[in-house]
Amino acid sequence: MTTTDAAAAVREHLRAFNARELQALLAGFTDDAVWITGGTTVRGRAALTRFFDEAMRGLLPTLELRDVIAEGARAACQLTETLTYGGEARSYPIAAFYEFRDGRISSAKVYREGSADVA
Repeated sequence: MTTTDAAAAVREHLRAFNARELQALLAGFTDDAVWITGGTTVRGRAALTRFFDEAMRGLLPTLELRDVIAEGARAACQLTETLTYGGEARSYPIAAFYEFRDGRISSAKVYREGSADVA
């Protein structure tokens, strides 16, 4: 995977996420992908499906890419997440680190400023 491919894969991931296109989002993950955010670790396609479906319906999140640095099969991103919690819109700075295999996300670790827990 080239640097350009990793950056493009991140952008496609964010596009599908923001459009709430669950199947397109999941197509960007390997079958054994691992997603880590805060104290939550999600492994595999079935668990990722539940995780993202619940988040998309419950929190209505969107991600805005501020910056991406990509090299080979890795990318680091600075993002802003906006979501709705308790009827109130909230925004959080986020750092996300992605690893890719065969052009798809094989692992991601996401750090939200303050806490990964919304409540």
